[in-house]
Amino acid sequence: MKARLQTKYQEQVKPALQSERQYKNLHQVPTLEKIVVRMGVDATLEKSALDDAVRDMSTITGRKPVIDKARKAVSNFKLRIGQAIGCHVTLRREVMWEFLDRLTTTALPRIRDFRGISPRGFDGNGNYSMGVSDQSIFPEIELDKVKRTQGMDITIVTTAQTNEEAKDLLTKLGLPFAKK
Repeated sequence: MKARLQTKYQEQVKPALQSERQYKNLHQVPTLEKIVVRMGVDATLEKSALDDAVRDMSTITGRKPVIDKARKAVSNFKLRIGQAIGCHVTLRREVMWEFLDRLTTTALPRIRDFRGISPRGFDGNGNYSMGVSDQSIFPEIELDKVKRTQGMDITIVTTAQTNEEAKDLLTKLGLPFAKK
């Protein structure tokens, strides 16, 4: 069964983008490729901090995260090569559409004084990155079990060639961008 947002993309967003932007080929219409969710953990914290981050991320995304390890040693940060410093999950296909739907409809509106996400998070190639300062905005997280607030970075990778195409796509999919 297709996710609700994926059905909306196929039936409404894709034809609208094709007619507005005058794409000659249906495959030129930008789409979502993947969503990468990252959580960094302070290297000086105890090992249970990383375990908590892995547990929270697997609860939020429904996938087991990959543990990121340091590639270089930095003495000022008390960081050694091979030390665990965070985790990440790459979401594709149906899971990606389901996560984006939950992010836009339930998680983002739960942020206090939310006025929209920043439109400046594009990288020039049609990809959008945003940061969430607290993992408790997701309804899957039980607030009683949270020991420390943990932020995360969410990167939405699209097939769009420019920032304008990507912003148009994400706006039509329901991401609430802040007005300038």
